[in-house]
Amino acid sequence: MARTQGSHSQITGPRIRAVALKLFAEHGYAAVSMRQIARDVGVQAGALYNYTPDKQDLLFSLMKQHMDELLEACASRVTSGDAMTRLHNFVDFHINFHMGRADEIFIAYMELRNLSPENFATIEALRRAYEDHLEAILISGQTELVFDVPDPKVTTRALIAMLTGITTWYRPSGALSPAEVADLYWNMTRKAVAA
Repeated sequence: MARTQGSHSQITGPRIRAVALKLFAEHGYAAVSMRQIARDVGVQAGALYNYTPDKQDLLFSLMKQHMDELLEACASRVTSGDAMTRLHNFVDFHINFHMGRADEIFIAYMELRNLSPENFATIEALRRAYEDHLEAILISGQTELVFDVPDPKVTTRALIAMLTGITTWYRPSGALSPAEVADLYWNMTRKAVAA
C-alpha cells in the first residue's frame, strides 16, 4: 500500500501526538483506541507503531513532555529575589504557562491512574520536583517572617490546585486579560500565605 501523503516523521510524529492529546482529553485515555488515533491522523493503524511502541508509551510521553517543559520554564523564571518576589514570580509563571494548555493539564492530572507503575513513578517524581520549587519559596518566606504557613507541603498542594484551576474556566475571549487574571490570583495567593 502506498504511504499516506505527508506521512513522514517530521509531520506524522507531531501529528500523532497532537491527535492523541486531543482525543485523550475529550474521551479519556481508556476510551481511545490506536485505530481511532490512526484514523484521525490519516494513517494506517499499523503505521502508528513506527512512532510509538503502544498507547501507554504515547500517554507517558505526552505527560513527560508537559512536565519537562514546565520544570525547564519554571527554573528559568523563578530563581532569584526574596521569598515574596519569588512567590509572585511563581504565581505569574504558573498562570501564564497553564493558560491555553487545558488538554495537557487535564491529562496530567486525570490520567495518572492509567500509567503503568514505572511510568507513574517517573511522572510523580517530576510533579514533586515542581512542588518542591513552591515549597522552598514558602519555607524561605517563613524564615524571612513574611509568610505564615503552618504546613508548607499542604499549602504548596493547595496553592497549585488553586492556580491550576484556571484551565477549567479561563478563555482568551473572556472579560479578563491574562495580566488581570494573574493579578487576581496573586492577590488570592498573598492572602492564603498571610503575606
